Amino acid sequence: MKSYSLDLRQKIIDTYFEGEISQRQLAKRFRVALSFFEKLLKQYRESRNLAPNVCKRQILTKLNTLQLSILKKIMEAIKDAIVNELRTHVEHKRWFLLANNNE
Repeated sequence: MKSYSLDLRQKIIDTYFEGEISQRQLAKRFRVALSFFEKLLKQYRESRNLAPNVCKRQILTKLNTLQLSILKKIMEAIKDAIVNELRTHVEHKRWFLLANNNE
């Protein structure tokens, strides 16, 4: 998900400190979640920084290379499938057994 622009973040904070609007109304006015505003305000109060936080660690996949390639092929074959359909197809193919050489 793309972060909100620094310009929008600054407008939200400036509007809040003008003191004429509640947090809930402010979130509604700028079409952001109240929780986003609360986090932004906390970040601003602690660091005077409005820049989006950068993800510092990579989330590793639980699938091995072979499993990923099989899953990719299944997804390419069924491009318009929803998650449950993909899961059913994967279970039906028992790709995890093939990947672990258990068959």
